[in-house]
Amino acid sequence: MPGQRDCDDEKSYAAVKAYVAECIGTFALVFCGTGAIIINQETGGLITHAGIAASFGLVVMVMIYALGNTSGAHLNPAVTIAFAFSGKFERRFVFPYVISQIFGALIASMVLKLMFPHNEMLGSTIPAGTGAQSFLMECILGFLLMLVIFQVAHGSKEQGMFAGLAIGGVVLLEAMFAGPVSGASMNPARSLAPAVISGNINDLWIYLTAPILGSMASVPLHNYLQNKKV
Repeated sequence: MPGQRDCDDEKSYAAVKAYVAECIGTFALVFCGTGAIIINQETGGLITHAGIAASFGLVVMVMIYALGNTSGAHLNPAVTIAFAFSGKFERRFVFPYVISQIFGALIASMVLKLMFPHNEMLGSTIPAGTGAQSFLMECILGFLLMLVIFQVAHGSKEQGMFAGLAIGGVVLLEAMFAGPVSGASMNPARSLAPAVISGNINDLWIYLTAPILGSMASVPLHNYLQNKKV
């Protein structure tokens, strides 16, 4: 029927727009965040660690406000998977969302490689101590980040207005104190892209698994906190 066909076309168009938004948003996150790390190295520390943390937090905040109405501005495979695990996101969209995020991140790292061809790490996340230490740290960071996302992104209208500020704030906070330990990835796409483009993949497994496990672990606590006993 024409009406059903028009409805299906509209849904498909909205889905494609969401994939494009996730690609652009994750590109911006990786370009600005890992770009800050690279520029800090290239300029002898001009950006500073605090500046790097602020770059990650601010770009996440800005992209949430810019793209949140189009795709939800997940910008992170761990966030998408946790939303699906909680039942708040349709599972059939998980794969295209994650592919869009990874694609955007890879493009960002390739652009940075063209701009800074002699930079060996391209902002890769590498454990400062043991792998176990960074794995646990990334699990906890993912847990806290996702808990904040759940609590502010699916609350009242007033909470939604400040979701970008709260989520960007927790990214900045975690990058500030955990960056010197694990690199404070919190995001598999953010770690995958510079690792692949630079060839530094030794500890990549930590950053592909720990943020996802930590994010999924926040689901039961969120459900408990949101459960209103009658």
